[in-house]
Amino acid sequence: MGDGAVNILVKEPGRFFALCLDTGRALFKWPFQWREFIQQAWFIVSVTVVPTMLVAIPFGGVLSLQVGGLIRQLGAQSYTGATAVVAIVREASPLVTSLLVAGAAGSAMCADIGSRKIREEIDAMEVLGINPLHRLVVPRMLACAFVALFLNGLVSVVGLMGGYFFNVMLQGGTPGAYLASFNAIAQLPDLLQAEFKAFVFGITAGLVAAYKGLNAKGGPKGVGDAVNQTVVITFMLLFLENFLISTLYFQFVPSKGM
Repeated sequence: MGDGAVNILVKEPGRFFALCLDTGRALFKWPFQWREFIQQAWFIVSVTVVPTMLVAIPFGGVLSLQVGGLIRQLGAQSYTGATAVVAIVREASPLVTSLLVAGAAGSAMCADIGSRKIREEIDAMEVLGINPLHRLVVPRMLACAFVALFLNGLVSVVGLMGGYFFNVMLQGGTPGAYLASFNAIAQLPDLLQAEFKAFVFGITAGLVAAYKGLNAKGGPKGVGDAVNQTVVITFMLLFLENFLISTLYFQFVPSKGM
């Protein structure tokens, strides 16, 4: 039990941190694997765009219905658009984006790299003098971060449209009041913070998937275990990073008054 606790608390984080440093060094190694980057980015888009839109629409609708009902009880229904900005643009869109990238793309990346590991392809690359971090990890990590930026914008737009529809059509709100309160509280740093979150979350998902894939062992069962661990660990890190970034944002960026 003691060795297991030390491995979880010290050795595993240390190995992951070492992988992050090595990947950072490999990031500036020439030539960059553009073909691998484009292929991975297209794959991530193909498996995440439709689920992202399908999640964003009911997410924005639920927020509008729940928050709109509460605000109507308080007599401030005209501020529903403002709550949509705070809830969707600042917090919901980067989290939804990152969870889908980690769940769909990260698990597939881990399975791919893990399969290469148990087939000893990674060892063969190292024998040939090819750095697997430069060849496999860097383009996948950057593809996750790059696609997460655009998915975050998609979730924001679709979520706000869903909130607008549910607020105006189902709760009797007025379009003018929704848009007016939206403009009253929205500011450019809100969007920049959300994009920064999505970028960081994408890098985290790519690094965790690569780490677990490169350390997979025990045959196909080991690859399956690595995929499950990738999703769980990535979700935990994403919520921790979201808390830290949001805390720093509210400390340094003043909120816009109504």
